[in-house]
Amino acid sequence: MYKIGYTTGVFDMFHIGHLNILRQAKMMCEHLIVGVSTDDLVKEYKHKLPIIPYEERIELLRACRYVDEVVPQVNRNKIEAYQRILFDVMFVGDDWRGSKLFEETETFLRMQGVDVIYFPYTQDISSSILRERIKKLIL
Repeated sequence: MYKIGYTTGVFDMFHIGHLNILRQAKMMCEHLIVGVSTDDLVKEYKHKLPIIPYEERIELLRACRYVDEVVPQVNRNKIEAYQRILFDVMFVGDDWRGSKLFEETETFLRMQGVDVIYFPYTQDISSSILRERIKKLIL
């Protein structure tokens, strides 16, 4: 078991995929820290605002029994996050495996003795899918 685990996300419209990652991560570490993307960060890289405002998303995560600590994610630089938090393991959805964003990060973290564990992406559910379902219901 790892001492300090770290994962991040937007966690907009909290769904079973989010819960699956948090549950699996907590089973592997004593203390799970979750970085939640701020509204400004989401707008910067996704070019849209989350449905659920940042302050409400962090409260939802704080209430989750699998989460020990919630921190703001103001940028997507996981190396910077590591230098600030000093986690032992980072948990990531496998939809990021092999991406340019994570290749450099994974190499750096492994050199620090930090493991990167990829969890299977929950098929057929995401905040984007939920947005589309809501649009169809409204129209």
